[in-house]
Amino acid sequence: MKRRIHISFVCFYSLVSYFHSCTAFYLPGLAPVSFCDESSSEIELFVNRLDSVESVLPYEYDVFDFCQDTKERRPSENLGQVLFGERIESSPYKFKFNEDFKCKKVCTKTYKKGARQDMAKLDFLKMGMQLNYQHHWIIDNMPVTWCYDVEDGQKYCNPGFPIGCLVTMDGRAKDACVINSEFNKKNTFYVFNHVDIKITYHSGAAEGWRGARLVAATLEPKSINTDQTNPTCEGPPMEVPVDFDNDVSILYTYSVTFSEDNSIKWASRWDYILVSMPHTNIQWFSIMNSLVIVLFLSGMVAMIMLRTLHKDIARYNQVDQEDAQEESGWKQVHGDVFRPPRKGMLLSVFLGQGTQIFIMTFITLFLACLGFLSPANRGALMTCAVVLWVLLGTPAGYVSARLYKTFGGEKWKTNVLLTALLCPGIVFADFFLMNLILWVEGSSAAIPFGTLVAILALWFGISVPLTFVGAYFGFKKAAIEQPVRTNQIPRQIPEQSFFTKPIPGIVMGGILPFGCIFIQLFFILNSIWSHQMYYMFGFLFLVFIILVITCSEATILLCYFHLCAEDYHWWWRSFLTSATNRGIVSCRSVLLLSATVCAPPSRQFLTNLASFSRNNWIFRLLLVCK
Repeated sequence: MKRRIHISFVCFYSLVSYFHSCTAFYLPGLAPVSFCDESSSEIELFVNRLDSVESVLPYEYDVFDFCQDTKERRPSENLGQVLFGERIESSPYKFKFNEDFKCKKVCTKTYKKGARQDMAKLDFLKMGMQLNYQHHWIIDNMPVTWCYDVEDGQKYCNPGFPIGCLVTMDGRAKDACVINSEFNKKNTFYVFNHVDIKITYHSGAAEGWRGARLVAATLEPKSINTDQTNPTCEGPPMEVPVDFDNDVSILYTYSVTFSEDNSIKWASRWDYILVSMPHTNIQWFSIMNSLVIVLFLSGMVAMIMLRTLHKDIARYNQVDQEDAQEESGWKQVHGDVFRPPRKGMLLSVFLGQGTQIFIMTFITLFLACLGFLSPANRGALMTCAVVLWVLLGTPAGYVSARLYKTFGGEKWKTNVLLTALLCPGIVFADFFLMNLILWVEGSSAAIPFGTLVAILALWFGISVPLTFVGAYFGFKKAAIEQPVRTNQIPRQIPEQSFFTKPIPGIVMGGILPFGCIFIQLFFILNSIWSHQMYYMFGFLFLVFIILVITCSEATILLCYFHLCAEDYHWWWRSFLTSATNRGIVSCRSVLLLSATVCAPPSRQFLTNLASFSRNNWIFRLLLVCK
């Protein structure tokens, strides 16, 4: 006994020593960067696309008539960043570490009355201010935030700041114009042409490492009409009249200050942004709401399985054959319950694709929970999802082929081709059509032609061959053996009540799972339409597991009720019971879009199309249809 304890202690000590000696590692692109005073380290400020909560069409920085970098360069972007419409480029705002300066001139933009090109540029700038388009700047892979006070004395840090604002004809200050009482002239735009940038760093002098690391980057946008020859960044606001009656000249300036704060660690430098996001108490309410529904459904399933079915089967095995023929309900359809469904090929294709998406979603959310797909790693979530979907063609082909063979199908070539091409083809066709509209509109959400070719190469070069491999092994395996023999002549189905008919049952089956996710769905859609960061992947993964359990239990319950009504057409009904949840989610996303986005009437149709395209692309990756 003592020897066994001694050996266990040695093993435990060895395990602890091994992990203690292990070295940590940084994720690619997320390693800290140190800046030094001696070398006058230059800090690069990058600009990203501009977007608005009142329009889902983002635009590149170059589309607006802002100051450009003379030596413009674009850092390499991953697939996820391109698909999400991020367009990062260098900016004309140049400064070095720990060198403060005030009111440095960037450039001057002049718009002459009567010049058609200048009129078009100024009108586009006014449109951006009217729709409250936001800048998104990046320093050291961190968003430059605009922090301001909100209700209850709290501070909100927005990872963007507006181009400007508008005071309407009736004197109502819109959006950011409420921050300054001097913005009071009717029918006038106010351009934020000056920014005070404040950069906070953590010094390593007291910790034994050389240099400093940036832990925060904030700014305050201002509208200043200052002297253009000798700017002092003081004066009245920079006004741009709605009517272009005179020449307009806008001077862009900026100031930079540095401050040291060793209380903020580099690893926790995102906290001040995330803390100002919606708190987790609502998230926990969502979890508790979902768990109540799961417990209710679990109790129903347990009651059916442990009481009703157990007693029915026991009584069915004890009675004579003559008495068994007088039974009614689900026992009467045992000879038809495994009859192959109509359109069995289409059902097998959908189930194969659903398996592929389910595994992809599970792995993606699991990696996100571990922190590999955090907001700091830009585009990693979408890149991971697309790569996983491409590599998981084998399970799709296997499940589809195995089910199709079980259904007695013989057109295996058609089944393989449909599994590899049908669902991805529909999504790609919709995505391509919406991309054409966005390209005509000049939005940065339009995917470049080279990226489309790369997606097609991944699809046909990797996903399709892997689907063929999975289908080969699926058809090679024996068909799933049914526990009972199917009758030669189909049994006549009696008249069904309203609630046991297909459509009411399918709709009711989709409402219960939606009740588990509607609060979490609000946060996801709000992060998409309102361009906010979503980082609570732990809650999302837990809700995803609850959603899968709820869909399964709701399907089991409805299938049992339909079989008790002697309706043995359960194959498609069980699939559509959970798939209806996807339709409800689409309707909910459109309703939230209409309540969030306000686009001008001439752009409403284009805006709705673009938003619906993004909605399909996102929720094909986040939700599971059976």
